[in-house]
Amino acid sequence: MRPMNGSSPVFASMTAVRAAFAVAAAVLVASCGEQQPKKAPAPPPPAVTISAPTQREVSDFDEYVGRFVAVNAVEVRARVSGYLESLHFKDGQLVKQGDLLFTIDKRPFQNSVDQARANLALARSNLAFTEADYTRGQQLVRDKTITDQTFEQRSQAYRNAQAAVAGVTAALRTAELDLEFTELRAPINGRIGDRRVSPGNLVTGGSGGNTTLLATIVSTDPIDFEFTFDEASYLRYERMAKNGMEDVASRGAGVPVALKLIDEPNFDHKGQMDFVDNVIDRSTGTIRGRAKFANANGVFTPGMFARIRVPATPPYKALLIPDVAIGSEQVRKFVLVVDGESTARAKYITLGQLVGNLRVIKDGLAADDRVIVNGMARVRPGQKVNTEPPGPPAQPAAGAAPAAAAK
Repeated sequence: MRPMNGSSPVFASMTAVRAAFAVAAAVLVASCGEQQPKKAPAPPPPAVTISAPTQREVSDFDEYVGRFVAVNAVEVRARVSGYLESLHFKDGQLVKQGDLLFTIDKRPFQNSVDQARANLALARSNLAFTEADYTRGQQLVRDKTITDQTFEQRSQAYRNAQAAVAGVTAALRTAELDLEFTELRAPINGRIGDRRVSPGNLVTGGSGGNTTLLATIVSTDPIDFEFTFDEASYLRYERMAKNGMEDVASRGAGVPVALKLIDEPNFDHKGQMDFVDNVIDRSTGTIRGRAKFANANGVFTPGMFARIRVPATPPYKALLIPDVAIGSEQVRKFVLVVDGESTARAKYITLGQLVGNLRVIKDGLAADDRVIVNGMARVRPGQKVNTEPPGPPAQPAAGAAPAAAAK
């Protein structure tokens, strides 16, 4: 039995497929006619600040670690034995030369002085008698009143009396000196330490090794700074001296040096070299140097550590750039410079000392290079950059001091 409209099921199915293909084709044509989306514009070149290297005359410096040493240091010891009677200072105070520090019981020494003076009076009395007897004998021997032997006896007695007076006079001076030594006075200007013996104790004096130590005094102004440097540096300094430059090894030539304490950033303390030892230590291969510094405010203390900076080269002209403009690539250092096409290029450099916030460049950089000093982190070598007008060359910070690698 056929359908009433005369169509078959197969025909209806084919018609549906054709209609689906027609719809898909229409959608495809419509989509092809649409405009493709545009790509996002490329970002502009990064902005950087450039600066030309600073040209100035500098000197290289070496740094060493050392200690302060007192110019004068004295151990106060008794010269005579006796009981310590009193103190006349406070522990740790500043003293001046001649200030009274200790007093030893004077009574035994005063008795010795009195006895020596009595003996001197007796000896002088005997001298006066023998002198008068000798004078009379001179006339008597001429008159043949006394024999020559008797005159010689009077002459001998007179000479013995003279010697006795001289001996007793020396004994009196010794007794007076011992009495003077009962007052111990400061031999130098400086700062005294704490007392080692309290009043009432027996102190041993004299010149032997078992004398009693009462206190110590160290001078404070000026003060010495001692340090050591190696043999290679010593040879370099010697060759500088042969070229007519005052160097560290000149032994008292007054070479200016600078120093900083462990809590200070800059070498603000100025001094002068005044001594270099005459031998190199065999065990360490170093030689000892010494510089002198003023210490009016008493900040420097013997035994204190510090760092000293000494001239290492004659003055020379150098290029300097801000230290922040230097990058690292493993063990190599580089800077980014901008060429004539506004492209960043890397230049590998050899570093010198740090002068304030500027770094000396010994090799690898030209005076007319345009160095990127700000924005370096946003740039890669070979990349285009947008440079800002270069400002004036950077200068060292006020009061900054050159630094160098520690020895």
